Amino acid sequence: MADIKTTVNDQDVEQFLNTIEDDQKRKDSFTILALMQQVSGSDPKMWGSSIVGFGTYHYKGKSGREGDWMILGFSPRKANLTIYGLGGLEERDDLLKTLGKHTTGKGCLYIKRLSDVDLPTLKTLIEEVVKHGGQNASPE
Repeated sequence: MADIKTTVNDQDVEQFLNTIEDDQKRKDSFTILALMQQVSGSDPKMWGSSIVGFGTYHYKGKSGREGDWMILGFSPRKANLTIYGLGGLEERDDLLKTLGKHTTGKGCLYIKRLSDVDLPTLKTLIEEVVKHGGQNASPE
């Protein structure tokens, strides 16, 4: 069984975010950084080369693989701001209906820009993730 490639490392989070060329995406990323840090009470850590994660928990996947993973995180991808750790999104359908313009997929929330969504609703979603301690998130 192959090891998971995305692991926590010592890369500097702010230095990484400052490499984002698109001004709006960089500003949005710093806003998400502050929001997730405030809600989680955790310091941000780089996971792999492009994911900023908060907190950790131990998981055991369906395949039998186990390890540590971030409770929540985000990545400023080329097409979207990707928010990780929102597994079980169907249980948060009422919040997603009021969030604004977004798409979802396999425990991720995809947003083009923060101005497309309602920030208090996004904060509530993030609070739900933190409250459940990552139990709905896994790299598998």
